[in-house]
Amino acid sequence: MNFSENFKMAIDSVMANKMRSFLTMLGIIIGIAAVIAILGVGNGATEEITGTFNNLGASTISLSVTEEATDDEAITENDIMALKNAIPEIERISPDATTFTGVSSDFESRQSVVSYGTPDLQYTNQAMESTIVHGRYFNETDYADGKNVVVISEDTASALFNGRTDVLGEQISLDGESGNQLDLTVIGVVEGTFQDLQGSFDLSQMPVYTALPLTTMEKLDPNIGGLESLTVQVSSKDAIESVSTQIVRILETRHDAVGENWYSATNFLQALDQVDQVLSLFINFIAAVAAIALLVGGIGVMNIMLVSVTERTREIGTRKALGATTGTILVQFLMESVILCLIGGIIGLILGIGLATGVSNALNIVPNITLGSVLLVLFFSSAVGIFFGIYPARKAAKLDPIEALRYE
Repeated sequence: MNFSENFKMAIDSVMANKMRSFLTMLGIIIGIAAVIAILGVGNGATEEITGTFNNLGASTISLSVTEEATDDEAITENDIMALKNAIPEIERISPDATTFTGVSSDFESRQSVVSYGTPDLQYTNQAMESTIVHGRYFNETDYADGKNVVVISEDTASALFNGRTDVLGEQISLDGESGNQLDLTVIGVVEGTFQDLQGSFDLSQMPVYTALPLTTMEKLDPNIGGLESLTVQVSSKDAIESVSTQIVRILETRHDAVGENWYSATNFLQALDQVDQVLSLFINFIAAVAAIALLVGGIGVMNIMLVSVTERTREIGTRKALGATTGTILVQFLMESVILCLIGGIIGLILGIGLATGVSNALNIVPNITLGSVLLVLFFSSAVGIFFGIYPARKAAKLDPIEALRYE
């Protein structure tokens, strides 16, 4: 008997007991749907997170001074200039420094997160957006002269100036720790940061955001001291490891701290790898748990195939008496098992894709179901059918035709 005849007989057998066949496939359907949904949503979430890291800057280095270092090892403005001049791959470099203080205008007083650094702060600052809405960011001249200028967010402008956002030339004041104040002129307004919080928080209680040159900040707090961290953006991802090493070596040399391990350079590629490993481990674990349903489904297939062998004992005896070989009987029942699992796998695949799409839309991410995942599911379905179908098929194939014909 050729393959097509075996296939037709297997299909006829499956269709002859539709409800039983469906219930047999149910475990396979649930297992496959769960695995596909988890992989699709999980991979989509991973891409969303890695995309966020890339937006933050895959070529960004975060440099910090360890807690064991003394004030003499703190990073200075001269260190920043030395690093920029010594390493041509550095595109932007700025302190990653913030403080929290009061800010006021003629109309309103609020608490503010204050970021300060070099003009490159526009691109390295994670607290504020970089897109200018009105005016400009502070430049090298403002930085060198320590001008009393400030850049604020749209939210800050709206909060301090009765809803207005185009407030170029207006004055605000920052409070110093010693009770002094620093009057600043608004030269730029960047995109706001509160929109996503609307409806979740009382915006009147949220801090506002301001940014100014490091040299200007020193007027408000002359004892601000050395810097504890820097954010560095390099020209290429390929240069990130080399630049990280060079930065640490230059700082150690300038501060006579070679071998002290007082400076630590971490890049986003390292963080991205760590996040990706953790997410992959978690996703694979959940998928493995869901795959247990496939094991249960496979046992169900084996059970039903054993029942089928018992029900069709006389049929098997008749076929063997008419010349059907042991191999033919084995292939017939094994094919029935594979078809059951394969059909269940296809239904589960369709349901899994639908479930992944629905969940992803609810989470506002894009599901990622690869061709490799689809092929793996179909292969796994067939493998389950073969593995759990071998024993019933062998049992059917080894039946003695005389005993089978006597079976009632």
